[in-house]
Amino acid sequence: MSIGQRIRLARRAAALSLRGLAEKAGLSAQAISKYERDLDVPSSGSLLRLAAALGVKVEFFLRPPSAVTVVPAYHRKRSRLTRSQEDSIAGRIQEWLERYLEIETLASLGCGARCRFPEDLRYHVSSPEDTEAAAENLRMGWGLGVSPIENLMEVLEDHGVKVGLVDGYPDFDACTFWAGHDPVIVVKDGVPGDRQRFNLAHELGHLVLEVDEKASGAPPPSAEAAAHRFAGAFLVPAGVVKLELGEQRRNLGLLELHLLKHKYGLSMQAWVRRAQDTGVLSEAAAVRLFKTFRSRGWHKAEPGDQLPPEKPSRMRRLALRAVAEGIISDARASELLGIPLSDFRKQTAEEHDGLPADLRY
Repeated sequence: MSIGQRIRLARRAAALSLRGLAEKAGLSAQAISKYERDLDVPSSGSLLRLAAALGVKVEFFLRPPSAVTVVPAYHRKRSRLTRSQEDSIAGRIQEWLERYLEIETLASLGCGARCRFPEDLRYHVSSPEDTEAAAENLRMGWGLGVSPIENLMEVLEDHGVKVGLVDGYPDFDACTFWAGHDPVIVVKDGVPGDRQRFNLAHELGHLVLEVDEKASGAPPPSAEAAAHRFAGAFLVPAGVVKLELGEQRRNLGLLELHLLKHKYGLSMQAWVRRAQDTGVLSEAAAVRLFKTFRSRGWHKAEPGDQLPPEKPSRMRRLALRAVAEGIISDARASELLGIPLSDFRKQTAEEHDGLPADLRY
């Protein structure tokens, strides 16, 4: 990727027009257009101005060519997400993923065979029952059993999925794609933990499910409906639903749903859906509960304390390992992580009760 292509990528990620970037950088739109088309090379002063206007470091423009081009599949989005917004999100993902891959390359630290995502891991499904079975089989294959998944991001990263967070738009939730042989799931930053976890499990469903559209009998589910069912079943298997709720229920209590939400990391409304899907709750009872949530505005923000969101950590651990081994400097780690290493250490120390994060041996 040339300097011009990187300028264009950063401009799209910042959702700026040529004229908008020109005004922020104090350059002419014509000059920037020439840079982006590789008809001219910006001076060091112009690069500094562009970097400041775009909120990136100058090193971003000089980064080695990337073999990966991000083309996300936007499953968890709404139809109002515009093309320019999609380009902006793709640009932010591209910038993050390049830094992630460069950390791995510089440090020569892959995750090893233990946590490589098998490219042929596909479950062929033609019914909701097949989808439930696929979710449970994957849990068993990954050694998760039926207990609550404490940290879904860690599970995904341990099994070869690269997980990223990006600042998004109101109409964007998550997307997934393949970067060479590696599956990537990106979710919007700043959402409650239960919604984030469902989005992650939903995107995992898109990675592993193959919907059989030619199946005989009842019409097969759509890819989106199958991924939705998979997400709920992966987070809370059918047997667990009945264990927690009983075989048959006429109603579910608000406090009961709230406590289950915090135990399993699945939203209250998703618990209602799981109860309906598994036959514990009738459709009429589920509809009545959903109407209650909507009438009180709880379909947007559920009552009670929110589940904290998870944060991907493998990329940061690799960078810290590379620094500790003397493979890269603190400055290089800061550039690749997108945050000053001193700030990261300070944040970590505060999160872990005064851990002396600057300690050197």
